Amino acid sequence: MTQQQPATEPLSKEMLSKEMQDCVQACMTCHGVCEEAMSACLRRGGEDRTRIMRALLDCSEMTRVCADMMMRRSPLHNEMCMMCAQACDLCAEACMTMPEDELMTRCAESCRRCSEMCRAMAGAPM
Repeated sequence: MTQQQPATEPLSKEMLSKEMQDCVQACMTCHGVCEEAMSACLRRGGEDRTRIMRALLDCSEMTRVCADMMMRRSPLHNEMCMMCAQACDLCAEACMTMPEDELMTRCAESCRRCSEMCRAMAGAPM
């Protein structure tokens, strides 16, 4: 019979650094805003939104996966952070093609913040 670990004991004794926690939070915030913007684009429709929706979808997925990889301390998280930063940059550019739209502007700002945090996490020049 194996002894189970007490429920109050964490699975890993090492905590995420403050920088990594902040980056995970930026990724999850960006993910949420991209999902919200994607939903709005789908409701509005139109061929001109295809590029924006593709960028939103890429960014949404990339930020979620990036946060997951950091939380589980994947040895690939640095590379994923660089890819995530690139997806966020593309998404911010796409969103800014609609500067009159408050949600798209908010999304672009969230993407830029996430990109900065991911680049810092990956140790890349900003």
